[in-house]
Amino acid sequence: MRLHGATALVTGANRDLGRHFAEQLLRRGAAKVYATARRPELVDLPGAEVLPLDITDPASVAAVAAVAGDVDLLVNNAGVSLGVNLVDGDLDQIRLTLDTHFYGTLAMIRAFAPILAENGGGAILNVLSVLAFQSYDGNNAYAVAKSAQWSLTNGVRLELAGQGTLVSGLVFGPTATQTMKAYAERVLGSALPDSVMNDPVGIVRTALDGVEAGKIEIIADSFGAAAKASLAGDPRAFVLETASAE
Repeated sequence: MRLHGATALVTGANRDLGRHFAEQLLRRGAAKVYATARRPELVDLPGAEVLPLDITDPASVAAVAAVAGDVDLLVNNAGVSLGVNLVDGDLDQIRLTLDTHFYGTLAMIRAFAPILAENGGGAILNVLSVLAFQSYDGNNAYAVAKSAQWSLTNGVRLELAGQGTLVSGLVFGPTATQTMKAYAERVLGSALPDSVMNDPVGIVRTALDGVEAGKIEIIADSFGAAAKASLAGDPRAFVLETASAE
């Protein structure tokens, strides 16, 4: 997948990783970047074409697909992290988490797969998490949703191979985004030390390098590598270490 000259669509582009994806794609010479968000008025990125999008709303997804028929790279970044467990968590928040990460990602892929095929195959990048591989007491709804999104990524890769679409999954651990910082303050009651958080710019750079290299799974940090390796043994919970994420 050549990013220079590509036409990309990034979901959740109003802040955090989504904004960095849109910004770095423009810097790498993408011909056009659709920066989408539920609140498009919050997208402040010169050079991007801003569109409203709620990936949990089928009508909104269809409307964006009708406009963005020239896309050859889809970055499924939009997500929520509500700090909800499974046994005693609010069911509506659990459903919202799954609706966003699994059904929302699936809706985008179903809408854009024919567009990617028409435009030569292109690529899809799904933004996953170490919690796709490991559970975390305090945010298990998110872990379930990311695990489902990982399986979705692997399944869709097989289904779209015939049309030449690269389907990549990005796996990484705690990262210094507004969302992560807000989660730590709200759920953990304190800020996470810088030593355990990735630089979001570096994560996005690694992800885009991986797409250009044709990687189907992009393990972006030591957290991701450890979580992936843990799949060979008994199930393990994610533990936030104090060691550097580098």
